[in-house]
Amino acid sequence: MRTARAARLFGEARLGRVAQRRGWRAGAVTALAVVMLTGTGVFAMADPAPVPGVALFTLTAMPAGWQTRTDLHPSLEIQPDGRAVKRAENSAQPVTGSVPADVIGAAAAEVKALAAVDMGTPEQADKGTSIIDYMPQSPDQDVHLIVYAPELGDGLDDGQKASRKRFDDLFERLLNAFVPA
Repeated sequence: MRTARAARLFGEARLGRVAQRRGWRAGAVTALAVVMLTGTGVFAMADPAPVPGVALFTLTAMPAGWQTRTDLHPSLEIQPDGRAVKRAENSAQPVTGSVPADVIGAAAAEVKALAAVDMGTPEQADKGTSIIDYMPQSPDQDVHLIVYAPELGDGLDDGQKASRKRFDDLFERLLNAFVPA
């Protein structure tokens, strides 16, 4: 009934054009919805941005478990070529820069040496954690050093305390060697 009334008001030819436009619009909306939902289409064919490689060094300082800090991220990430990204504890804004090659080389040797020593675990281990990850090209050479409650020394022998001091010195040396771009 509505179609007949519309045909009388607008004429048969005009009604056909309106129906065609509505059909075209409906088809376009449907095609757009399919592209958006499936992720196919012209935009999906573009090459993705290159993903940076795995960092050679990653330094992380995690707070005690009872702290409500939610901005957990590495303090420093160093690429094999010396490029680096540093983040302050109270800011998630990364700063790009570099670390000198001689510092990276010395740090690699020190990390390998620290992997062979005992850094102990204090009696009260619910404090923060410091981590140095060293990940060269060959995965079988990876070294992951973890120091629980780095600020405590209760229940540790002198050798463990000395090893923890070496770890802390290395952590600080890498942080301080960062040169902003």
